[in-house]
Amino acid sequence: MSPSPNIITPAALLNRLDAIGEALRDSKHALGLLGLGSVGIQPTWLDTHSDLDFFAIVEVGHKQRYIQQLDWLATAFPLAWSFQNTVDGHKALMVDGVFCEFAVFEPHEMIHIPYAPGRWVWRREDLRPELAQPQVPLPSPQLPDETWIVGEALSCLFVGLQRWHRGEKLSAARLVQGHALDRLIELDALRARPEQTDMPADFFSRERRLEYRQPSLLQELPVLVPGYEHTQQAALAILAELKKRHALLNADIVSRIYQLASAF
Repeated sequence: MSPSPNIITPAALLNRLDAIGEALRDSKHALGLLGLGSVGIQPTWLDTHSDLDFFAIVEVGHKQRYIQQLDWLATAFPLAWSFQNTVDGHKALMVDGVFCEFAVFEPHEMIHIPYAPGRWVWRREDLRPELAQPQVPLPSPQLPDETWIVGEALSCLFVGLQRWHRGEKLSAARLVQGHALDRLIELDALRARPEQTDMPADFFSRERRLEYRQPSLLQELPVLVPGYEHTQQAALAILAELKKRHALLNADIVSRIYQLASAF
């Protein structure tokens, strides 16, 4: 039997971030630690399954040393695994199960990088405090219009079912249970259907926190995402949800989708 994973409390996560700040402070060439996301300015999102997302800000000329050698991070707590996932940073797992995702920047780079506002966990006095706020904001989460959303949903259902009958079941499942469902989520967002406005959508991944923002759709998810062998049923369920929302549906392609979803 596999051992149960360690339960890392929100308080322990914040303490770990403080320890990383202290390790950076003692590393001689660091300038600050900027907490992001749930360990930044959104602490109500922090729970026992949260990661540590942060920026380490370092002196000019020392960025590569902090990227290539993670001894400063391991000083806060030993590492079990890490890999460099971008030119600026790493993902890392600590031995007790705390997961970190971070980037390393020099101060002059910050003014050219879009990021969400953060919280200084530790900052040297000569580092500008206003860098906690992005100089280049994230792009506005502009949604497509409803005609495009519904059209894409229908086309994903149709093409996905065509692939299903061709035997391309994985591609079919991704088109129907992934892309077409994404359009349904976008349609709800466009119509401001989410029921909990204190749990906003993630601009980069709208399915994040969907279960909290839209508990009514939560009841339908097992039918909308039934799995690899059930793409036809998923297509019918997504089509039913579009009809329930009184989306403007073209009768010809809807008829074709019904035929493909019913044929064996």
